[in-house]
Amino acid sequence: FPPAVFPLSCVVQNYSWGKVGLESEVAKLVASGDPLVQIQPDQPYAELWMGAHPRGDALIRDNRIPQKTLGQWIADNPACLGAKVKDAFQGHLPFLFKVLSVNTALSVQAHPNKELAAKLHAQFPEHYPDANHKPEMAIALTPFEGMCGFRPVEEIVSFLQNVPELRALIGEVAAEQLERSGSDDPRGVSAALRVCFTRLMKSEKKFFVDQLNMLVKRISQEAAEGKDTSGSNGDLLLQLHSQYPGDIGCFTIYFLNLVRLEPGEAMFLGANEPHAYLQGDCVEIMACSDNTVRAGLTPKFIDVLTLCEMLNYTPAPSSSKIFPAAQSQLDPHVYLYDPPVPDFTIMRIEIPASIKLYLISAMDSASILLVIQGTAMGTSTAAASEMSLHRGSVLFISANESISLHLSSPDGMLLFRACCLL
Repeated sequence: FPPAVFPLSCVVQNYSWGKVGLESEVAKLVASGDPLVQIQPDQPYAELWMGAHPRGDALIRDNRIPQKTLGQWIADNPACLGAKVKDAFQGHLPFLFKVLSVNTALSVQAHPNKELAAKLHAQFPEHYPDANHKPEMAIALTPFEGMCGFRPVEEIVSFLQNVPELRALIGEVAAEQLERSGSDDPRGVSAALRVCFTRLMKSEKKFFVDQLNMLVKRISQEAAEGKDTSGSNGDLLLQLHSQYPGDIGCFTIYFLNLVRLEPGEAMFLGANEPHAYLQGDCVEIMACSDNTVRAGLTPKFIDVLTLCEMLNYTPAPSSSKIFPAAQSQLDPHVYLYDPPVPDFTIMRIEIPASIKLYLISAMDSASILLVIQGTAMGTSTAAASEMSLHRGSVLFISANESISLHLSSPDGMLLFRACCLL
């Protein structure tokens, strides 16, 4: 039999928003995963792609395997996905697993559901390259900040009253409609929110740049005088404006929740949920798709009309955006992040220093294992030979295969395992 468990060498994406050099968790993982890699101190290391995506197909690090990449190997050995996964996802790995290191904000964006994705792909294939939905989940590795979902209405109304430049862009009629909308009429609230956000996003460039400059000038003066600018979300405004001067996305901070994650905490981004990552390092998992509808904080193609049409305008507090992990009933060292979509699940595996032998158990799904900390020798009946595992190691594990870890680190291990639990 060909080896069904093997190490991967994964593709790095050097997007401009990434952390630079060895400040990046991506760079640190790559450097410890492969000592021969030279990290460029002035180069951004934004994303590590662990999977079989055509724009970043992982290389197989096992010279007994004739296929060069994971995508080729899966195409030749589709049974490795597991029977259910293979049938449900037409012989493709249904997820892309990543590490992200965010230095400057990513664009304000949302991902379409399957129905909208198919429509966008048919109409604008150059901007929407496939017909799949793209739910995603981020789990913090370091303190992580992002914007996600619409704030409670009272918070937005408070900003409308404290930030005259925002009110000018939205207009008095729309602002008053939101102020009058009552919590007993959620559809009325969503409708008013849609009008306000759409008016903001569609405002004339010259007008919003003038308003933004006035706002930034006012906040900078207030901050210099030692005043509290939190009523205008001053710190975040100045941070985003320094990164994307004159960008409409700077105003979205008054509509979207600021979510702060501690290491191990997660946020799940379903279809049509507006979001933008701001800073920090995380592991991320998503359905295999590149469909992103953007509307600000970006030099890329923006599609304001589609975004404003598709969004989920349900206000909710930022605390509701933190997705809980459940400790596994079968193994107390495993914490499951199992979102309400079939495409993916992540396990966080924390092995204490007291344990010297640990079994990565078999499951009816292909999985990808990432080592964040600790060292071990891995053995598997499905691997060609012993595998040395350390920080930055990435393994592909075929369905129904297990690995025994012989731990050698004084402080235990932290692993993340991406899979598909149908």
